[in-house]
Amino acid sequence: MAILIDKLLSACIKQGASDIHITVGQPPVFRLHGHLRRLETKVLEPDDTVALMKSITPDRCQQELQEQGGTDFGFAFGELARFRVSVFRQRGNVAMVLRQIPNDMLTMEQLGLPPRVSELCMRPRGLFLVTGPTGSGKSTSLASMINYINETIDHHIITIEDPIEFYHYHKKSTVNQREVGNDVPTFAEAIRRALRQDPDVILVGELRDLETIEAAITAAETGHVVFGTLHTNSAQGTINRIIDVFPTNQQDQIRTQLSTSIIAVLSQCLIPKIGGGRIAAHELLVVTPGIANLIRENKTFRITSAIQTGYKHGMILMDDALFKHWKNEKITIEDAIAKAISPDDLAKRIADAQRGVFDDDADVADSM
Repeated sequence: MAILIDKLLSACIKQGASDIHITVGQPPVFRLHGHLRRLETKVLEPDDTVALMKSITPDRCQQELQEQGGTDFGFAFGELARFRVSVFRQRGNVAMVLRQIPNDMLTMEQLGLPPRVSELCMRPRGLFLVTGPTGSGKSTSLASMINYINETIDHHIITIEDPIEFYHYHKKSTVNQREVGNDVPTFAEAIRRALRQDPDVILVGELRDLETIEAAITAAETGHVVFGTLHTNSAQGTINRIIDVFPTNQQDQIRTQLSTSIIAVLSQCLIPKIGGGRIAAHELLVVTPGIANLIRENKTFRITSAIQTGYKHGMILMDDALFKHWKNEKITIEDAIAKAISPDDLAKRIADAQRGVFDDDADVADSM
């Protein structure tokens, strides 16, 4: 009996699974709230995975699979949801992972983004980075920011993605979405071209190489708001990662350019929530003149403590966000410590709090 892709996709949407894994030697697997669950259906044979792949994969992507051993694309499943699909070969067989992209956009409040974010999105120019590990909800957060701009102001928004994930419709803004590999060859090329297309806002799916990062910084400097993502875990790590991509002799210049162009860094992670589902924890760095100085003078190691003292600007540290979720009984101690930037410090702080010893006035105020 053949397993039909439509049945799998419908079940995935109905159960709220984030991913479907299809590979030879086991039944299809769903990722539900972060855990993998095998379906109670037949074990997939090589022919099954090929048939499932062919039923959804565009011809140009099937060709790429033949030539390169892998391909990625996005597709819409009726009105219900979109999926981002990665097809690849393993041990000579075809395997796939499908990530569900919900159709309904959540607002920034629903996602629990820090309140300051909506204001930062409205800046007239600069670079806004959203960072975190794969599957931490970066695309979802960015989609809600773009949607907020789209509903609030008459801008021209260009998104450059690989593949396109959330579909944006023209609301107050005009939105053009370009897919790398389909509409344009590379991210860097798309950004350079975008500058001639009268944009106000440019979203770059991934800042994955020197050329793309350079183009993004230039776009931010020339009076556009540029949103981009990186796979880094903290705000301080993000700034260092960008600078380290460049050759040593260019790093001073990049520090100066970054210090004047970067608006903010939002780092996030998703944690299993007590009672089911997942909750996001965020670190927010807002680039004030003081922080711009730290970047320019190569003192990024001081950024973490600057975020700690910058809460009046709406800044928040990841470990503080995790501590708060733990204290509000949203997440377990183990999960909080597993996601912490400084696990030992957070473990000590939680242990102190359990004994009723708070490490500063802010914690005491929070606990009232």
